[in-house]
Amino acid sequence: MSQAIPGYTMGRAEVPLAPITMEEFELLKKTVLFGDDDAKALRMSHDVLKDQVDAVLDVWYGFVASNPHLVFFFGNKSDGQPNGAYLEAVRKRFGQWILDTASANYDQRWLDYQFEIGRRHHRGGKNKTDGVDSVDNINYRYVAALLYPVTATLKPFLAKKGHNAEDVEKMQQAWIKSVLMQVILWGYPYVKEGDF
Repeated sequence: MSQAIPGYTMGRAEVPLAPITMEEFELLKKTVLFGDDDAKALRMSHDVLKDQVDAVLDVWYGFVASNPHLVFFFGNKSDGQPNGAYLEAVRKRFGQWILDTASANYDQRWLDYQFEIGRRHHRGGKNKTDGVDSVDNINYRYVAALLYPVTATLKPFLAKKGHNAEDVEKMQQAWIKSVLMQVILWGYPYVKEGDF
């Protein structure tokens, strides 16, 4: 399925090698207290979320749509109107991102792709994947700020398959840690060279 998603390039040769090593990534995991139990909880969440991806995206896209300052980043330069085709293309990749996050296969391919995702939010690569003429850059403050609404709104979905409250909380905490790490990695192009 993922190979049929336009612009989804994880594991492909055109994705550059991450500017940090797997050893450095392990230190980041250690810093956010992400361990084997979190990976296990994320994999549990994969089974919970795999048939709810569209419903999750409806909530997330509803949040973005209700905030004009966020919709702005998906608008056409010419008229400022939201670009529906662009939003739909990003939505398909966003759905795959949910599954990739929940798979917790945080190997070199995954690490490389996180930096690619960051580049696509930043003026160094925004709009290129989809060939659109939209705003040139997503301000990093909004990339980082979305950590909370993405993870907070996920909890009801994690609770829908009959898991006990403790397991739901473990999945939720694992998602928070994982998304935090990803937001940090996505920040690379926004940080002054040598400071990341």
